[in-house]
Amino acid sequence: MHGPAYHRAVLVDQVMEHLLGEAGLYLDGTVGGGGHGAALLARCPECRLLAVDRDREALAAARACLAPFGDRVRFAHISFRDVGEDPELHTEGLAGALLDLGVSSHQLDTDERGFTMRRGAALDMRMDSGAEFTAAAFLSSATRAELLAAFRAGEAPRAAALATRIARRRAASPLRTSDDLVAVLEAVLGRRAGHAEKARLFQALRIRVNGEIEALEEGLPAIRDALRPGATFVIVAYHSVEDRVVKRAFRNWSDPSSGLPRRLPVRAEELQPLGSVVTRKPVTPGEDEIAANPRARPARLRAWRRAT
Repeated sequence: MHGPAYHRAVLVDQVMEHLLGEAGLYLDGTVGGGGHGAALLARCPECRLLAVDRDREALAAARACLAPFGDRVRFAHISFRDVGEDPELHTEGLAGALLDLGVSSHQLDTDERGFTMRRGAALDMRMDSGAEFTAAAFLSSATRAELLAAFRAGEAPRAAALATRIARRRAASPLRTSDDLVAVLEAVLGRRAGHAEKARLFQALRIRVNGEIEALEEGLPAIRDALRPGATFVIVAYHSVEDRVVKRAFRNWSDPSSGLPRRLPVRAEELQPLGSVVTRKPVTPGEDEIAANPRARPARLRAWRRAT
């Protein structure tokens, strides 16, 4: 399974419009099924791609999708937070970089991966299936304070009550499946949970299991520093938690006065911005794309360009 059968890439034309510049090495830090990478290589015959993903199944799908481009593609089974350690990036620099965040269609549609809210699915949620730390393991071992922090950070509903109930329940009945987690949520709410409420809880747990916000906070500056002058960094986010991290990073890199400590012995106007925000407002899918792929609806594209 590869390409659209694995995951349908969103905002492809808009990504290419902002991403493509000079020929050279591009990064797809979340290559998924390879849809964005294939579009880039098809439109730029002199471009090459470093295709990165922490999910082995995604890399296998991308290898199949991108096979026609031969040695123009190099694959790496790592998190995008670690791409700064790649020696080629230090010698050549990136002509552009893309992160398409979130969960792939394949991950959501495969019950064994444990991302889905469908009944009976095991609480796994690991993007790297070789990692030891599953969602069920976190729910069984985390302190109440750790549970509360994860639920609040991921914007789960009734975070404090959820953390308390899980900490009490698990001694007698560990949470192992999606049904168990939904049952706790509905007990806290005192009614049947709506789709959005369940989605926010599952999202919060997934974010914690995979360290998604920490990966963003570490990976964004590493990728930024690997960009050539004038190269563009494009990020597609799907929920407000990750989008806020991206928006804040792009703003801080573009405005040297942002977040300056008091009594700094230099004036803000003497500092040089690292680059500039390209998209003043996030780019969103049109009605036709949402009709063809409803999962594209929450996508928000932001782009930033490194100073020349």
